[in-house]
Amino acid sequence: METAFSCGLVWLRRDLRVHDNAALYHALKNCRQVHVAFVFDTAILDALPRADRRVEFIRESLVELDQRLAELGGEGRGLIVGHGVAEHDIPRLAHQLGALAVFASHDDEPLAQQRDAKVRGHLADHGIAFHTCKDHVIFERQEVMTQSGTAFSVFTPYKNAWLRKVNDFYLKAYPVERYAAHLAPRPEAQCQPVPRLSDLDFEVTNLKDLHIPAGESGGQSLLSDFLHRIDAYGQRRDFPAVKGPSYLSVHLRFGTVSIRQLAREAHARMIAGSEGAAVWLSELIWRDFYVQVLANFTHVGKGESFKREYDTIHWDHGPHGHKLFEAWCEGRTGYPLVDAAMRQLNQTGYMHNRLRMVVASFLCKDLGVDWRWGEKYFAQQLNDFDLSANNGGWQWASSSGCDAQPYFRIFNPVSQSEKFDAEGKFIRRYVPELSGLSAKAIHAPWLAGELELQAAAVELGKTYPRPIVDHAEAREKTLDRYAVVKKKAA
Repeated sequence: METAFSCGLVWLRRDLRVHDNAALYHALKNCRQVHVAFVFDTAILDALPRADRRVEFIRESLVELDQRLAELGGEGRGLIVGHGVAEHDIPRLAHQLGALAVFASHDDEPLAQQRDAKVRGHLADHGIAFHTCKDHVIFERQEVMTQSGTAFSVFTPYKNAWLRKVNDFYLKAYPVERYAAHLAPRPEAQCQPVPRLSDLDFEVTNLKDLHIPAGESGGQSLLSDFLHRIDAYGQRRDFPAVKGPSYLSVHLRFGTVSIRQLAREAHARMIAGSEGAAVWLSELIWRDFYVQVLANFTHVGKGESFKREYDTIHWDHGPHGHKLFEAWCEGRTGYPLVDAAMRQLNQTGYMHNRLRMVVASFLCKDLGVDWRWGEKYFAQQLNDFDLSANNGGWQWASSSGCDAQPYFRIFNPVSQSEKFDAEGKFIRRYVPELSGLSAKAIHAPWLAGELELQAAAVELGKTYPRPIVDHAEAREKTLDRYAVVKKKAA
């Protein structure tokens, strides 16, 4: 095979795997020698808390990736890991290695776009090409459009168009292994192990205690487990005390599993008649939908509402709003399901999808707090934080986004609790001070009788807070707050 470049460099970002890696495939196919690098980018890391599970997850995934490259390419092969400002370090490394091209996967987040533009310029100064490709979604940017040639802003027609377009070509894996001989041995100066967390000025977290497996092997392990449960996904996914989800979101976020593999499995099983697989595939399509929203409606990535009229809503930004927001963050709102969900997030970096909707609705429509505050808090806490999905979810909950719930639809946190955690198992796990209450009383302890509260050692206002708002009253205030939107739309 005639190759286009004598030497190339693969820059890994959100594609931390060897198998079915689009950028790695294109580099190996088009270069006689290929180096693979990752940079712990201080432009991102400096703003993070020193105990951040995501950094540990990345680090553990890189250790495995380094081993896989050595196994695939032979002795001397492995991952080059840097720690600095990526927009400077990648061009410098490419020049040092004599690379004529750098290969990377697309990233449509605004800051990533700005970074990549600067990298492209720096590489051009050295006469080095910069090739990027799609990897972390099935369809991106303008690949799925309306019949009039515009981007979709409503999910169901997007999903239908997605399903009409998808075929084996879009779902097949990139045969990286076929070109493994082109992996180049690392220069002696670059033959360093993946830095320890302490080398990066980060601390070990509770990642292992939470049994969150990292790397390609971790993603495959979770997928294998989920495929035994996928047929029941539609019936089980909304109940936080039940093992219903795939738990693969953090692996999708960092690319330790291929979206093509997941969509291929789901699509094949859907065709074979699995209703659970059809529901799960729909969730994967939602992910593609939000990525193309971010790419085509760039104002959503700048803190603006998709529906711009929603930016006229008057949120409680004053001291009272800050107090309510703090209670929400800390899981002490007096609404057990909301508090349990927020405590789960704080303790584990994970939150069940149904509960993301419940707590987001509660923040915006019960507390009257700006959805952007919640979006930012989730960005800090979620192991699987992804700008497009996080922004899409928050704008859905606040009714300001694409295909969002109507502004007058307001989740009742008590009825949601009774429906999706009927026995209170999830609440008891994360709000143990209420564990002595009956299944009936645990959803709204302020309605329980005094004798039952005493028997359960619950003292409202002391061992557990009273509700910080009355839901019925808050609902009326929300309808008034959103009236400005209704008026503008009329």
